[in-house]
Amino acid sequence: MAQKINPLGFRLGTTQSHHSFWFAQPKHFSAGLQEDEKIRNCINNYVQKNKKTSSDPEGITRIIIKKRTNLIQVIIYIYIGLPNLLIEIEGRGLVIGKLQMSVQRELNSVNRRLNIIITRIEKPYGQPNILAEYIALQLKNRVSFRKAIKKAVELAEQTDTKGIKVQIGGRIDGKEIARVEWIREGRIPLQTIRAKIDHCSYTMRTIYGVLGIKIWIFVDEE
Repeated sequence: MAQKINPLGFRLGTTQSHHSFWFAQPKHFSAGLQEDEKIRNCINNYVQKNKKTSSDPEGITRIIIKKRTNLIQVIIYIYIGLPNLLIEIEGRGLVIGKLQMSVQRELNSVNRRLNIIITRIEKPYGQPNILAEYIALQLKNRVSFRKAIKKAVELAEQTDTKGIKVQIGGRIDGKEIARVEWIREGRIPLQTIRAKIDHCSYTMRTIYGVLGIKIWIFVDEE
């Protein structure tokens, strides 16, 4: 009863695919996972450090890693409004120099080349992690959580999604007792495997404790 599973893992091989593509022997598998974690952390730290202000969202929706024998290809999906970070030199057809050097230094590998590709997303508010960052920024600015959730739902509805559910859990508004609040608009068929659902779980730290933000977006049904 009440068993829960990640909607993305539940649909792997049908409407969802892995974010890392590579093969390794069993004894080298853990090293490959740690290498993926280093790449993602390095990219996120680079973006976080080069943001203009702390109120700017990071803008990275997901990072895809593809490994070959002598090549590591990293595809970074960003939304089109991200200013002066990763796209500042991408428009000139040049290599993402500083970021690529930073990741290569972190990996400390001379046998494999690193290739970073930037892909822009036209509708950022159709991505659950961008909405979660938006809600977190609104809460940090002392906006009411209900107002922040409703605004996020309105932004998602503008991207032609079929349904969205937003949930916040923790000591909301600094109350003594933790609780869970959520809003749903449209359909969220979690038990239908052919339904493509994007999901994210976002952690926000406040002076009252940790708030957990979860978002489900029903994109389409195959």
